[in-house]
Amino acid sequence: MAEEGMSGRDSRTGAADPRFAERRDAARDRLDDLFGAKGGDKDDRCAWFNAVYDTAEGDAAAVPWADLAPKAALVDWLGDHPGGGARALDVGCGLGDNAEALAAAGYKTTAFDLAQRAIDWARQRFPGSPVHYTAADLFAPPTDWADAFDLVHECYTVQALHGDLREASFAALARLVKPGGRLLVLTRSRADGVETSGPPWPLSPGELSGFEAAGLRLSESTAYDVQKGERIIPHIRAVYVKAA
Repeated sequence: MAEEGMSGRDSRTGAADPRFAERRDAARDRLDDLFGAKGGDKDDRCAWFNAVYDTAEGDAAAVPWADLAPKAALVDWLGDHPGGGARALDVGCGLGDNAEALAAAGYKTTAFDLAQRAIDWARQRFPGSPVHYTAADLFAPPTDWADAFDLVHECYTVQALHGDLREASFAALARLVKPGGRLLVLTRSRADGVETSGPPWPLSPGELSGFEAAGLRLSESTAYDVQKGERIIPHIRAVYVKAA
């Protein structure tokens, strides 16, 4: 991904670009045909995530989860839970908007993504940012991240995983939370027993209990809807606490 392409086509908000949604639909169809799009093992999904950024050519519309703005549900929560210098980790940070919101709310923020090109893009979008952007793997993170963060923010990562990787992600995320700290989860949701084709694969309440099985306690859960065009997409914002 050339830097010229990133700076030439990446505005701060997709809403300012009248053809953003049109390009996103075209990119989604193309990405669904790439190897690893429909699941697979860790290497398959890694290849697909990297291919998303490699083939985007600097156009954020070609990254299906990049809205070029922080998630409203995160911003609302941060309004009531400022950081005050606490350490936060943004999981699967993509192009950086959620990480920047965490930092703006007073968190000392580290943000990571599996794809180095995503990290490079985020750094370019936010020059001089206080966020520490780094490439890392959720399933093999730096050793000093274990039990290290007051707040771990997980938005849309688990719902992008399937099979064994999905099952392993609950414990992997829980391990990052500091004793007494919190895990904030934003995800598409579905009722228990309802089958869906993906990606993404929305999380059911039964699946979300995987965080409790990993040693966390559910402290709040809020259902909300996100409108995408004519679609109304159910979501859940859940907060889990690790015992001190």
